Amino acid sequence: MANGHKISIETWQRFQRYVQSFRTSEAGPKGMRLAVTLAVLLIGINGLNVLNSYVGRDFISAIAAKNTLRFVGEAWLYIGVFALSTVAAVMTRYAEESLGLVWREWQTRQLIDTYLKERAYYQLEEGGQVENPDQRITEDVRAFTTTTLSFALMTLNAAITVLAFSGVLWSISPRLFIGAVVYAGVGSLLTVLLGRRLVGLNDQQLDKEANFRSELMHVRENAESLALLNREVSLRARLVDKLNEVVSNTRRMIGVNRTLGFFTTGYNYMIQIMPALIVAPLFIEGKVEFGVITQSAMAFAALMGAFSLIVTQFQSISNYAAVIARLGRLGEAMENVCSTSCSPIHVVEEPGHVIFDHLTLTSPDGTVYLKDLSIEIPRGTRSLLRGQSGHAKAALFKAAAGLSCNGSGRIARPGPEGMLFMPERPYLPKATLRALLTPAPPAKPAPDEDIIKVLRQLHLDSVLQQAGGLDTEHEWGSTVALNEQAMIGVARVVLAAPEFVFMDRLSVAFDVKQAADVLRLLKERGITYLVLGKSDDQMAHFDAVLDMDRGGSWQWRTVAKVREELAARDAG
Repeated sequence: MANGHKISIETWQRFQRYVQSFRTSEAGPKGMRLAVTLAVLLIGINGLNVLNSYVGRDFISAIAAKNTLRFVGEAWLYIGVFALSTVAAVMTRYAEESLGLVWREWQTRQLIDTYLKERAYYQLEEGGQVENPDQRITEDVRAFTTTTLSFALMTLNAAITVLAFSGVLWSISPRLFIGAVVYAGVGSLLTVLLGRRLVGLNDQQLDKEANFRSELMHVRENAESLALLNREVSLRARLVDKLNEVVSNTRRMIGVNRTLGFFTTGYNYMIQIMPALIVAPLFIEGKVEFGVITQSAMAFAALMGAFSLIVTQFQSISNYAAVIARLGRLGEAMENVCSTSCSPIHVVEEPGHVIFDHLTLTSPDGTVYLKDLSIEIPRGTRSLLRGQSGHAKAALFKAAAGLSCNGSGRIARPGPEGMLFMPERPYLPKATLRALLTPAPPAKPAPDEDIIKVLRQLHLDSVLQQAGGLDTEHEWGSTVALNEQAMIGVARVVLAAPEFVFMDRLSVAFDVKQAADVLRLLKERGITYLVLGKSDDQMAHFDAVLDMDRGGSWQWRTVAKVREELAARDAG
């Protein structure tokens, strides 16, 4: 019970924070206008419902009295009330959906900005702090905004309904009004007790469904590689495992819903007969007209609907609480990433050189990859960074890019326009060739003749022809070969013309000749390159070498010095 109380308090606090943020945002005034419109429409609908109960009473009484003239008049009045109710209901739905869209757009924009700020998306993925942030930003935001409005309108409508129909029900029979209040109160309490496990189960279900979809997306995105490797057996095992998790959690939810359903279904059936049990004796005794029975049933049902929101909507409420909790955890995780300094490594922007000053890099468990590295790489010094430890090279690459979270020291390097990073696996989203070759904003696209010249120098003429020009959008991952994808990345660097480029293992995507052509072109363009490589890489294309050994030790030497040492070793 304590956990349930804790969850409800946290949920309520998060809900208040989200609503307050939207209300005070730039989208808040528009949202408030739509909210006021909704409130006015709801008041109008409830007023029409009360009027409808009296018109319906007189309509039925006219039939019972066989009064034709009165029947015709009440029928026209009935039709008029229905017409007004239809207009009010349609406009209410329109205003609700419009407000939901405004809120969803604003909330999603806020989350996207925070998700991309300070590379929070990368830190969340690396740290594994929250599962499926993409689903939370899309589906959970949509569910939160639409369900919040739905519940808010139901609650407001319930409050208005209670005010509108309490007097009607009391005027018919005080016992009927008191019975409705007691029945709804006991029903709500029992519903919470029987169904409180659904909150946690719904939270788990959203993640398990997303994990299952993620595995299926992995199959689709890597279909060719998986088919060539004959990985169907292991793929099926992974997919079935994720499916089993979904099914197992769903079974638990079905079990809770079964128990809850026994109560709520019986509860709803009793609502239909209770007013007749109390009012019918009054009609039999001649104290009320026959139409009062119909009016009491309508008023009782409306009042019970207002009092019984927890009973009728508990499954939706439990899912809604899970959505709020998931969005809350995502928001808190992103805020922590953006507000907390992840590492003592201090990265500063200085043009003209790359400096590693007393840089130590470690794993999360404290294993030392690189210890107290202190070197300066001036512009024009082409450097090969090699070593026995792949972890050390990867950590240095990430640290230089400002991604590493474990270590200490200082790194000075040019800013984003002066230093680019080329990962081992090229990133080529669906786009035009021109867009792929254009540096990040605010840079402008290069002239067509410059682009075509660079593509020819990198032997990408066939790619240009295959693409059908520079301005046709393609799925590049399935259109061109891996080494051509990497060459497109090189072309982008050449056209951006930074001071430095830091490249991760050219030998993965290129053969020896292609790698040599790339390094030669970079040199001709005056771009200083740092390359993560191996001991057998061609040193003719480098001026200096950083050797990183296991245990964190390192050596920084000129290529001439390395050759002298090799010659002395061979002579010995």
